[in-house]
Amino acid sequence: MKISDIMTEKSVVMGIKANSKRQLLQELAQKASEITGINDRTIFDTILERENLGSTGFGAGTALPHGRIADIDKVYGIVTKLNTPVDFESIDGKPVDLVFMLISPEGSGADHLTALAQVSRILKDEATCSKLRAASRADEIFSLLNN
Repeated sequence: MKISDIMTEKSVVMGIKANSKRQLLQELAQKASEITGINDRTIFDTILERENLGSTGFGAGTALPHGRIADIDKVYGIVTKLNTPVDFESIDGKPVDLVFMLISPEGSGADHLTALAQVSRILKDEATCSKLRAASRADEIFSLLNN
């Protein structure tokens, strides 16, 4: 699975201004709704339910919120780079500025796990994250994610 299998350049969200984790997830759910056609409240509730099990902020300013939704047709990825980091209750206590949200069909065990592993590798790579943070346009971020 390649990143281009789960997202397009339109899946890169620039300019989100969020003051909290909750507000950030609402904004990402809204964008995911536009891309998938799934109700934004359904997406938000699914992602928040997963977050309530434990934060998906895994350190170094990155987070990977994710969830499974019954009426979705494939795995979708949405990514954002925040100008102002937000508290995400990350394991290292640091606020996040790079967030990659994944939503998958309910029965997509292998595809969901493959996508999580792929995105996790990207977000754990310090050099890639530095380049993502330096990028100022959606097309740059999309290109970096696909290399």
